[in-house]
Amino acid sequence: MIERVDHAEALERAGLTEEQAYLLVHSGSRGFGEAILREQVERFRFEGLDSDSPEAAECLARHDHARHWAEANRALVAARVTERLGAEGQRRFDVCHNWIDQREIGGRACWLHRKGAAPSTCGPLVIPGSRGAFSYLVLPVDAGERSCYSLAHGAGRKWARTDSRARLEKRFTAKDLTRTDLGSHVICEDRELLYGEAPQAYKNITVVIDDLVREGLVQIVAQLRPVVTYKVRR
Repeated sequence: MIERVDHAEALERAGLTEEQAYLLVHSGSRGFGEAILREQVERFRFEGLDSDSPEAAECLARHDHARHWAEANRALVAARVTERLGAEGQRRFDVCHNWIDQREIGGRACWLHRKGAAPSTCGPLVIPGSRGAFSYLVLPVDAGERSCYSLAHGAGRKWARTDSRARLEKRFTAKDLTRTDLGSHVICEDRELLYGEAPQAYKNITVVIDDLVREGLVQIVAQLRPVVTYKVRR
């Protein structure tokens, strides 16, 4: 839900209102893209490919297939959730943060590989915090070479997933982690995932957003408060 509006006109242009609840789906190709990359490395090691070669064309076609698969996956998750809630929904944004894009940099056509980075070239986007923090709808401002046409895709991890349980288990029970400091609910029946995705394992999203604003890379449109986070049921 929208906690605060900083740019009412941009919010209206995006087709959003303060009266509605919003679903944020965070999922990719579920290993499909990674499998394509691993196969590519096995075939060509880490050697570059001529962009005009049949091998490069095949690689890019498979890359695009994985991107479309990820997009369809997010759409399916959203459809299932809204159906279960007896609600109707309309997609507003769909952003990938691990993909290859062709851009002109320094006067040359280059292949830009965003790894854990959101594009600043696709209009408004949400930069999420953890499940226990605010997320932010922003407008990219300086979509240029200075930022490699990219933005932070989220708060980013402070601890590895494998370290989170060891760090937190003595301080918090699993039940403690089903509620956040913001009062939101967490549905997750996988204990490892519950600890691995705990808010404490992530960096402070406010610092990330403040840095982007200070550097003139984004303008905040609205701050979003989490209400329910759904991970998995057994």
